[in-house]
Amino acid sequence: MAIFRTPQVILFSSDVAGSASFYESLGFTETFRVPTDGDPIHIDLVLDDYRIGIASISSTRDDHGLAPLSHGQRAAVILWTDDTPAAFKTVTSKGAKPLVSPHEWLGRLLIAWIEDPDGHPIQIVQNL
Repeated sequence: MAIFRTPQVILFSSDVAGSASFYESLGFTETFRVPTDGDPIHIDLVLDDYRIGIASISSTRDDHGLAPLSHGQRAAVILWTDDTPAAFKTVTSKGAKPLVSPHEWLGRLLIAWIEDPDGHPIQIVQNL
């Protein structure tokens, strides 16, 4: 019997609402927000069955006693697509910072990298 269920990744952010808006522009849908009014300290978003959370750095530090990092490549979000070059072009045209242009990897994948507003790398990948 499994002990765990419904895995989720939480990304730390200095601008929770702005980061959530960025992921909504990629097709994610907001499913949870705290508080419901005012500046959020946490927002969950879902795309298919993939759930991410955006959590306030200050709330994570103050409410939970953790020491989240605010800079650097701390985690990566992986987004599968049928057309990496088109997805890369679309997302970078919306202001995402390009990190690595589409390139073949392992002879079977086409991969590109961008950066979200908080500096988390996002890998855009397709099977060849």
